[in-house]
Amino acid sequence: MRTRTAAPLASLALVVLALAGCTAGPDAEDDPTRGRTTASPPSDLARDEVAPTGAVRDVATDLDAPWSVVLTEDDVPLVSLRDSGDVLELADDGSTRTVGTVDGIRHGGEGGLLGMAVEDDDLFVYSTGQDGNRVERYPLTGRAGAYGLGDPTTVIDDLPSNSFHNGGRIAFGPDDMLYVTVGDAGDRSEAQDRDSLAGKILRLTPSGAVPDDNPFAGSPVYSLGHRNVQGLGWADDGTMFASEFGENTWDELNVITAGKDYGWPEVEGKGGTDRGFVDPVQQWRTDDASPSGLAVVDDTVFVANLQGEVLRSVPAADPTTSREWFGGAYGRLRTVLEGPDDTLWFVTNNTDGRGSSGDGDDRVLSVDLTD
Repeated sequence: MRTRTAAPLASLALVVLALAGCTAGPDAEDDPTRGRTTASPPSDLARDEVAPTGAVRDVATDLDAPWSVVLTEDDVPLVSLRDSGDVLELADDGSTRTVGTVDGIRHGGEGGLLGMAVEDDDLFVYSTGQDGNRVERYPLTGRAGAYGLGDPTTVIDDLPSNSFHNGGRIAFGPDDMLYVTVGDAGDRSEAQDRDSLAGKILRLTPSGAVPDDNPFAGSPVYSLGHRNVQGLGWADDGTMFASEFGENTWDELNVITAGKDYGWPEVEGKGGTDRGFVDPVQQWRTDDASPSGLAVVDDTVFVANLQGEVLRSVPAADPTTSREWFGGAYGRLRTVLEGPDDTLWFVTNNTDGRGSSGDGDDRVLSVDLTD
């Protein structure tokens, strides 16, 4: 396993791997310097389910409102900073350098430089511009330690935007298509309008064209009835998962099927199947969740939670259940991703005005995964 050295002044963080209603197992070891513990993986893991185990390490610290982290083809991490529009490259020693700045960012509220995705030698970015949200493709120039951004090409633009509910997550699916989440931008009724791109998950070719096999002819809309989808990922069998902010009652984990309607704003959470909507496979009280970024690793769905300040793991084989990790240890969690060498990375979100930042915030953190 490749070892990454923590950034200067960063300390080794040992945390409670808190299962819902459970304490650390008998193999837990106390860390008197931090008053926290590490633990062995739980004994009841399902087949192909993995769990974070052991010490949590700093990959990078002192970041200003990070939103997305992606790995290049040679495993170099790139980070988007929401407010400045900067894309940073992280070095093995935790230091950062600016790869480039996305032009025309209109920052306000939840808008700014949001999701990123890497495909071959291109970096795709979702950002809020003067005329709405957009997705652009930047050629990645250079190599590790000297990456740069070439001239951008627009993939799709004029997407609905507001100071809140901007969606912003982008990801390439196993079909090599680009999936884009667009929030309802505060106009609830638009989520049910198939002719509007608000409150939708879109599916596009990498160049921005509408695939011929999309569920609605000539439309980029893949699914509808969403309030504010913040995470996307696929299990090994192709099952697509999405995490979504609710309003005042229920946040959701959904299995996404082409052409289906997930109910917003007619229904929040479960209870819409008799009206033709798809129910979430799991729901959480909004105070306990605010599910943001999502990653699927070895058929385990990991969900980063903002208000709930917890990382959840969900077995893809039984997505009605979940475990909780790191409850309250790091504050708000914005995103999660599969790291190199059997690790899981997750990102804090305490410096954007909604959290309580501490020394070293915001952070990219790494923990080993075991089965």
